[in-house]
Parts: sequence; structure tokens; C-alpha cells
Amino acid sequence: MLSEGGDRVEASITSTRTNSSSLTDGLNSKKGWLKPKEVVRKCTCGYRPMDPCVVYEKKTETLFLFFVYVNETESWQLEHHQNKARLRYITKKKNEKKWSKFTEVTDLLPVFKNWSTFAIGPGHGIQTKSGRMIVPAYAFTKDKEPIPHSFCFYSDDLGNTWKCEEMLSETSMECEMTEIFDGNRDRLIYCNARTSGGHRVQATIDKSDFHTLTTVTPFDELHKGCQGSVISFPTQSGNVKNSQEKWLLFSHPTKQNSHWERLDLGVFLSTSPVRSSGEFNLEWSQPWVINPGPSGYSDLTYIEDGWFACLMECGEKSPTDEIACIVFSYKEILNLTKKVQIRKLCGCFAPIR
Repeated sequence: MLSEGGDRVEASITSTRTNSSSLTDGLNSKKGWLKPKEVVRKCTCGYRPMDPCVVYEKKTETLFLFFVYVNETESWQLEHHQNKARLRYITKKKNEKKWSKFTEVTDLLPVFKNWSTFAIGPGHGIQTKSGRMIVPAYAFTKDKEPIPHSFCFYSDDLGNTWKCEEMLSETSMECEMTEIFDGNRDRLIYCNARTSGGHRVQATIDKSDFHTLTTVTPFDELHKGCQGSVISFPTQSGNVKNSQEKWLLFSHPTKQNSHWERLDLGVFLSTSPVRSSGEFNLEWSQPWVINPGPSGYSDLTYIEDGWFACLMECGEKSPTDEIACIVFSYKEILNLTKKVQIRKLCGCFAPIR
């Protein structure tokens, strides 16, 4: 995922530095994490890959790696109202060793011309039960004072064509989305988005539009905000295998020091997102800190059988020292006092500069 400085990126299975985008294919049972493979390089013309966001298409067993290709800073684009960012993706099918050549999305959607700039994710996208693929994003308007709004790119044809969802009306930035079910067993998309302070924006997307949630436990946003990660996972009580009910898990730094440095990455749990009547009941637990000390961006994933993994930026002195991975269980979340050992990526990622 990407920091404001534009020189570091982290995602569930990706990591990019200033000059290239690299990807780890997973775990090796004997050696831990495999070494990262470079998949996209910085162009000699100045364009560089940023904001990796992965989404897996189950039917064709294809992994899509989206990224933004840009040659100017965000501040320059906002000042000049010139969108220099391009949206591209590469793909890789199951058991294939090589990634495809990039596919350019920018020129296929006229809406890109209406923005001062945009970014995706960062983190991961999702594929819904119906097969829709979703890549979370946000864009700045071309107003005199550009305002960011969250939205998503989506595909209903296995990733062959892509469209834009309508934007959130509230000021909102980096976001992640996940699928939940209401009391009538209709599927909804829950969105959790960064703001520049106050409270984070929480919203749902149904067949008609975005709907901001107001009757929920508010998330206090850090000064200038920070990215957070959200996933849904099968309920961990009752007959889990036959239940469509989903619970939610969210990760985000919980504190800041006097220098506005982000601290103490925590996870928040919601075990009853929707009442049986269909009303939202998004009550969130107090955070369980999984990384005491300097913390930055994070990306959650659900493994299986109540186990989770989280990639995160962390360090002894700065949240940008390194990227680490931890694995923990739902039972550990319930036991808030139990310590979790950070399982670092075995040297896969050098200290971030």
C-alpha cells in the first residue's frame, strides 16, 4: 500500500518500491516467504508503478494485479488540475509462471478526463458471490480546491471490461470494500474509507447507489487520516458452514504521538453487522493491538478455519522501516490480553527508504 510520499507500497501479496513493482507468490513450507519477483519496472520516461491492488477471479483462476502508473506527484497534479495517472493491470493464471503484458484501462473510460488525479485501493479488491469484480478507488475533482471521493471500478464479465461506480458524496479517500448480507439475504458491499480527520466514512453499495451509514459505531480518524483494511469472514458461532452471515474485521493504527506519528496497529471486530430485520447494526469492538509501536498501512486477509493474516508497515523507530506479516486466529482476538508474535517476512522486503 502507498504512503503519502509515494515511495512505499504494500498489499496482500505485493510490494512496490520507487522503481519497480514486485510480488511474492506465497509461502514456502520449508523456507517461509519466497523471494519477491519484479513484475513492473519504472520507465525511463519517468512513469513509475504505485498503489498495487490485487483481485482474484475464481472462475478462470486468474489473479489481476492493478496498479497506477504515474510520472508526477499528487500535489503537482492537484495544483495544475492535470491527471497524469494511468490505470493498468497484469494477470496471471493459476500454475502459470509468467505474468501477462499490461492492459491499459485509462483510455477506455472517458471519466478519467474529469479528475485532477486518482488512485486505487490501495490493498486488495474483491469478487462478490455473483461474480462481480471490484477494485476500490478514489479520485479528486477538478474544482478550484480539488475534493477526493471514494468509488470503485467493477467488472461483470470476468475482467474483460471495466466500469466506474458512482462516487461517495462525502469527502473520502483510500478505501477497502467487502461483501455482507442484509436480513433479507440480499448482498451489499460495505465500504470503509479514509478521511482527513474526524470520523472515517462507512457506507454500503446496493443496486441503486452508495448509502452512507450514520447509525454505526464511529471510527475516530487520525490527524490527516490513515489507510485501513476491512474484510468479511464466516460467522464463528453456530453452524458456520451453512450460514450466509458474515462478520467484519478492520485494521488501523489506534494512536498518534505528539509528532503525529501513527502507533499501535489494532484490529476491530463486528459480529452483528446486520439485524434480522435488515437494519444495520455496525457495532465495533474496542481495538486489539497486534503491533505495539510505530505502525502504518495494513492489509488483512481471511485464510480459513478462523485464521487471519495481516501485512503491515512497522518498525522500531518509524512505521516505514519494514513490512511484516502476522498470523492470528479469531480465538486470539477474543482474548485481548494475549500477545501475538510478529512473523516477519524473512528478509523478503528490504528496509523502506
